[in-house]
Amino acid sequence: MNQNILNMKPSGIRRFTALAKATPGCRMLTIGEPDFDTPEPIRAAAAAAMAQGLTHYAPNKGTDSLRKAIAEYETKRGMACTMDNILVTVGATGALNTALTGLLNPGDECIIPIPAFPLYESITVAAGAVPVFLDLKKSNFQIEKTALEACISEKTRAIVLNSPNNPTGCVLSDESLAIVAQLAQEHDFYILCDNVYAALSSGPVPDLTLREELRERVILCQSFSKPWAMTGWRLGWLAAPGTLIDKFTLLQAAQIASVPTFLQKAAETALQVDVAKMAAVYRKRREYVLDRLDKMGLTYPKPQGAFYVFPDISRFGMDSEGFCIRLIEEGGLAAVPGSCFGCEGHIRLSYCYSDEELKESLDRLERFICSL
Repeated sequence: MNQNILNMKPSGIRRFTALAKATPGCRMLTIGEPDFDTPEPIRAAAAAAMAQGLTHYAPNKGTDSLRKAIAEYETKRGMACTMDNILVTVGATGALNTALTGLLNPGDECIIPIPAFPLYESITVAAGAVPVFLDLKKSNFQIEKTALEACISEKTRAIVLNSPNNPTGCVLSDESLAIVAQLAQEHDFYILCDNVYAALSSGPVPDLTLREELRERVILCQSFSKPWAMTGWRLGWLAAPGTLIDKFTLLQAAQIASVPTFLQKAAETALQVDVAKMAAVYRKRREYVLDRLDKMGLTYPKPQGAFYVFPDISRFGMDSEGFCIRLIEEGGLAAVPGSCFGCEGHIRLSYCYSDEELKESLDRLERFICSL
């Protein structure tokens, strides 16, 4: 087998979700998946596309009409681009895999600020490259220049930024991004911006993809999954310099050929659907969850986006894995250990669940904490 695959780790998120499902009566706040159905206009557009016979191969890069629509969407947002800068992918996972596999040679290094979604490490390892972890817990989940400089070497090829962040919900500040921009230019490495939660923030999100002077080294990874509640559709995109997109297209063509044609037609409709109402629901849920955690005496980095919170459980004298196992067995609730994201002493709670589900789940968490 490919020796790199032997070093990959299974998803801790999926593992604890499976453990919860195997435990009778257990509730869970593990999965970061919108509980909303995909908006009806998007579903109708997919059905209409199938009825019209849009069931043949699409171009490797994606249909011209969707790539144009995405380019217009990004340009309106402030990242000026054309369809030549866009590659339609199988969700953000496909975008990340194509970009990182396309950039990293064996032995190259990729900087991953932690806590982080574990997929970044998995893809880096599968590419035969080396993940270099930048611990943000020590700096209030922001990037400090000396810490980032210590991670950079002659082998540094890229850094992955995720803001708002999974698992913390934190947003990287202008100061943090300025440090990344300066050092990326000085040391000549790429910046991969995983912005899949940007539309689900409580305010403006500082964003390096909008800076013209970085255009040749910034790669944007986006997804329809989170903002438009389209997780099962597996649709996303990369926005990058045209020379990179051309090479990434060759790689994606070897992996998947192309994204299903009728789904791409529905994605054009999605770009016209306002997600503000869903985002408002997530904000309301966040307020409720944070209020409950405050009353339990749990501290956490303040989330400003996405739909996660990352409470500190270190005062209970056990690691996050042990805490989450006992929480399932004794409290009837599943969370995800912080160790799954490279950050011990925390657990991740998702609040993309109904109000009723959140109340019952947090009641169980409170009773469990009181029992310790």
